[in-house]
Amino acid sequence: MAAFVFYLFAAAAVLGAAMCVLQRNPVASAMWLMSTMFSLAAIFILLGAELIGILQVLVYVGAILVVFLFVIMLLNVARTSSDLRGPASLGATVVVAGLLVVELAALWQYTPRRLAADIAQAPAFADPARVFAAGAAARQATAAQGVVGALAAPLFQTYLVPFEVTSVLLLAAIIGAVVLAKRNI
Repeated sequence: MAAFVFYLFAAAAVLGAAMCVLQRNPVASAMWLMSTMFSLAAIFILLGAELIGILQVLVYVGAILVVFLFVIMLLNVARTSSDLRGPASLGATVVVAGLLVVELAALWQYTPRRLAADIAQAPAFADPARVFAAGAAARQATAAQGVVGALAAPLFQTYLVPFEVTSVLLLAAIIGAVVLAKRNI
């Protein structure tokens, strides 16, 4: 059942990305981008990366896409005819689609058994715990605090000043965008 849901969201993400590129209306394109981002967030959650899935929705859908829509509305982009018409664009489309089909056919030949054989033939690497001793300590700290705690500790302790400077810069950018938008109204 999980595999079916994964493939369902993967198909929705690919469809949304294709529709985002193919739309002529910029607002409709942004809405298809939003559906793609939601599908990707659902895939992250299915793969057990709940924090990344939630951040995907909060940051990309909640913040970045709102900025995209604000810029689209601010610029008042009108619908224009495309310059990519005629036999040249059709030929380029056929070439790109053909390359993608060849690439997918090559990937179809790569089975899990072949992957296991390639990994078995690969040279042995050193034990990462011995090479990266700090990484082992970080993994133990992550296990004790959880993923969110392990991310929050350096963000609000070591990197607190750059984090706050970034938030002030983003606030200044939002205020500047609002002032520019009010001037054109």
